[in-house]
Parts: sequence; structure tokens; C-alpha cells
Amino acid sequence: MMKHIFTKGTNKNAPTLLLLHGTGGNEQDLLPLANMIAPDANILSVRGNVLENGMPRFFRRLAEGVFDEEDLVFRTKELTEFVNKSAKTYKFDRHNVVAIGYSNGANIAASMMYHHKQALNGAILFHAMVPRRGVDIPELSGTSVFIGAGKRDPLIPLEETKELARDLEKANAEVTEYWVDGGHQLVREEVEKAKEWFDLTYRS
Repeated sequence: MMKHIFTKGTNKNAPTLLLLHGTGGNEQDLLPLANMIAPDANILSVRGNVLENGMPRFFRRLAEGVFDEEDLVFRTKELTEFVNKSAKTYKFDRHNVVAIGYSNGANIAASMMYHHKQALNGAILFHAMVPRRGVDIPELSGTSVFIGAGKRDPLIPLEETKELARDLEKANAEVTEYWVDGGHQLVREEVEKAKEWFDLTYRS
């Protein structure tokens, strides 16, 4: 079981939003983002099961930017199965789940798409890295992904974000990149662009 919040939305046709926080965050962190992007949608906001110096994360890392791949694969499966169970518990459409992740949360959302077929219908990835290299990514036709990134992010080189976008595109995902001038912090401009993208993708 993963610590989480579920709130039922007023629009039964809207995707269920899977909210995935950054390092040291919790299941409350991204609720304001969800309210900005899709206030009428179901929300499943999850807390990572791993602690790093007392800070919740979704998977272990060996150093800054170096993932514990074995743990990443295990935790990705754990989260995917938790979403499967939650869909039954809360009676939402499992095939219509869009993740919104920031940093570590965006990395595990990307990992779900890299490792599990139809794990997500789409994703908003704020400041994400390539979760794993040398894997065969499942077919992602019909999956839409928004990537928000900072041109001067000290943790994620620009080329890494481009590689993530290329990987997803090679698997036939529809990828939209949006670059801000800043660093690793999430800025309002990105969230507003993500909302525009969400409305175009899921409401038009």
C-alpha cells in the first residue's frame, strides 16, 4: 500500500491525474498544480515509499543523477500495480490516467512508460531525466507527453531532456517540449503551458 490521497472529480470524462512529487515532497505537494491544470478531474496523489535522509522519494539513487536501477524497476512495478488496484477501489478508468510529475516524480512517471505497456495515457513531466538506458520501450502510440524543462537546470543537462523526448518519440508517443530560461525550480509559466497542452489534448 502506498500513502495517498484520492479525490473524485466532477467530470467523469476527464483523465484521472496521478500526482507524483519531487524528492522530499509528499502527496499534498502537487494538489495546487492539479487544481490549475484540471480542477474537475479525479486526483490520485501518491507519496513515494523510499526515504533518503528522511525525505520521501519514489526510488533509490546511488548518487545525484545516478539511479539504483534495480530499485527503480521494482518501485516502478509497485507504483503501476498500485494504480491498477486504485482504479478498482475508486472506480476510475485505468486506461485514462495522466501522470503529473516533478523531478523524482517525473522520473518514475517516465519509467512507467519505459517499462509497462499502457501504464499511462499521457504524462506531464516537469524536469525529468532519462530513467533507464538500453531498454525496449513499449509501443506508445496514442500517448501524449508534455515535457517542461529549464535551459539552465544544474541537475539535468539540456541534452538529457532531449534524449528523453527522442526515446519517447521513437516509441511513437506524441511529445511536446516547453523550455523556460530557469533552472530546476518549477515555474508558473510551465504550469500554464502544461494546462494549455492538457486542454488541447484532452478537452478538444
